[in-house]
Amino acid sequence: MTVRIGYAAGAFDLFHVGHLNILRHARDNCDLLIAGVVSDEMLHQVKGVDPFIPTSERADIVRGIRFVDHVHIETVPNKLDVWRQVGFTHFFKGDDWRGTEKGDRLEREFAKVGVEVVYFPYTVHTSSTQLRRALEVASSDRELVRSESA
Repeated sequence: MTVRIGYAAGAFDLFHVGHLNILRHARDNCDLLIAGVVSDEMLHQVKGVDPFIPTSERADIVRGIRFVDHVHIETVPNKLDVWRQVGFTHFFKGDDWRGTEKGDRLEREFAKVGVEVVYFPYTVHTSSTQLRRALEVASSDRELVRSESA
């Protein structure tokens, strides 16, 4: 019997139910689940985003989720390089990637090394991007109130 080693990567910044859902679905589809937490440096380099919560704290949060067996800190941008470091058999991603240029490229690259890409439903009503925008609006509103009362 082949052991299914799953890998689910994310920033996991502003942890929300969508993150929990993907980890839960991933665990249901593998024998061992490794969660990849993208480092602060990689988030800045690849997405131009600086996380609210530092890498070590995000890793601790994800490590505390009962569905997760191990946590891997991603420090390289290429998922094939991550695969070389970790050795997973299944790569889990939200279905917002299905049929996109990035998703198709990921599937082709992983197919060459025998890794199956498995998509799960993306939680549309909650996202880190939405939470980040709400925090930015709240923060700017607070600054406006402070400057008006000064």
